[in-house]
Amino acid sequence: MAKAHLTTKSGTIITIDGTPEEIAKLMLQFDGAPTKSEPRTATRHRSSVAVKDGPAGLLIGLIDEGFFKKPKELAAIKATLEEKGHYYPRTTLSPLLLRFVRKKDLRRIKDKKRWVYVG
Repeated sequence: MAKAHLTTKSGTIITIDGTPEEIAKLMLQFDGAPTKSEPRTATRHRSSVAVKDGPAGLLIGLIDEGFFKKPKELAAIKATLEEKGHYYPRTTLSPLLLRFVRKKDLRRIKDKKRWVYVG
């Protein structure tokens, strides 16, 4: 008999004993919930950043959408987030963008005495 331990999105831990087929069927019913040992990561190919709420997660979303295909200034990034209903000061966004530059998810270019970010 096989044994599996599942942790649901709500945090409930489930232990299943049965044949591999029974366990596979039950795992599908739980929508492929990750096991306790599996880290939850973003569905990104660039880096292994954990799924985050807040400005870092929103910036990851903009990167994945292709928002940074053309160079964008910090003011344009801030305005785009505000259009989506998320208000963050420049002092919060700037270090996050620099972190993505260091991880090579974005590039930073000086253009007319201002930094622009491109993916």
